[in-house]
Amino acid sequence: MGIAERKLEEKQEMHERILNGARKIFLAKGYEQASMRNIASEINYSPGSLYFYFKDKGEIFQELHKEGFRLLLSQMRVLEKVADPFERLKAMGRIFIQFAQENKDYYNLMFMVEEPAKSQQSGGFQIAQEAINHLLNVVKECQAKGRFSGMDPEYFAFMILSVTHGICALFCKDRTSSFIGKTNEELMQNGYECFVALLEKS
Repeated sequence: MGIAERKLEEKQEMHERILNGARKIFLAKGYEQASMRNIASEINYSPGSLYFYFKDKGEIFQELHKEGFRLLLSQMRVLEKVADPFERLKAMGRIFIQFAQENKDYYNLMFMVEEPAKSQQSGGFQIAQEAINHLLNVVKECQAKGRFSGMDPEYFAFMILSVTHGICALFCKDRTSSFIGKTNEELMQNGYECFVALLEKS
């Protein structure tokens, strides 16, 4: 390996190390209390050196958002071969829930950690727009096939996202213990299937 290749690899490794450390800090402290200094401390690195990789904590946070949504969308794309849009829609919810179960840290950063409006305007949560548009387009495809007649597609897509997110949020924030005798997996899977049953009647 040449010097240039080695330096590039070292830079990529450091970039990933910063993101991994920042993920822990944002989850533990929230966006407001996180700082470049405590992110640097988490990975035993000089605070000033972080600025060679990111201009501020907002840029780090946005990069973590992008990683999470890229991962989620890559999992959703396996459904592109499903011809029936309603079957695709139902499967999207199952993948969304599975994503939350398998990527709890990412899910919390993507949907639960509050980010200031100023940072959002500069590109923070806007990275989710592609995922939301994906859901909205599938809803419109379903309507073209006669499903959800008379429903505003944006409101309907919002309702689907809200229900599915609610299932995931209760899991990610450990708010399911009141349902005694039911595991998280049972609650999430069967709760979602109850919602699907309602959609099938519409």
